[in-house]
Amino acid sequence: MLEHVPAWLGKALRNVRAGHGKLAVAKLGEEGMIGKSGFTLTSAAFENGGKLDPCFTADEEDAVAPPLEWTAPPAGTQEIVLVVEDPDAPAPEPFCHWLVWGLPGQKGKLLEGETPQRVGKNSFGNSEWLLPDPPTGHEAHDYVFQLFALDLPLVLMPGASRDDLIEAMKGHVTAVAILTGTYAREEGGDYDWDDEDEAE
Repeated sequence: MLEHVPAWLGKALRNVRAGHGKLAVAKLGEEGMIGKSGFTLTSAAFENGGKLDPCFTADEEDAVAPPLEWTAPPAGTQEIVLVVEDPDAPAPEPFCHWLVWGLPGQKGKLLEGETPQRVGKNSFGNSEWLLPDPPTGHEAHDYVFQLFALDLPLVLMPGASRDDLIEAMKGHVTAVAILTGTYAREEGGDYDWDDEDEAE
């Protein structure tokens, strides 16, 4: 089923599988956008394709979102948007962990545990970083941090849905940066995946 993953996207990912074709970047990006003008996304907490520390997941009670940092986007960028999704979730759409927009169109960062001003609803219907918590026994899930440079500022209010955000971004993405973290649940509680259907 890898035919559903655009070739240009597959080149930017590690261990590509069918679920990656459901990511927001597959709907909004196109050839030549990833890494355009040197636009990159990194984290001091994990390497691209590396494991997320439990302090960013449901394995720890006081877990928070990881720190992120990005280079300057292409000239003319008006706003930057962050979408974090798990394409390995057993559902028609990726499990949405974080929607952040309203970030200035320039070089920037989010500190560990920082709460941005404009955050949309994750797959549980909450406007916050949804802690990674893949089902016990599953192989490591990917958590794909997708950073989009836009040619206009969005007018969405906080609490908007993934669908609302993607619709507002269509036709306005000029560059994309991708960073992937992985995580496998060792023991303990799992998501009730049925809740996702109710949330979306």
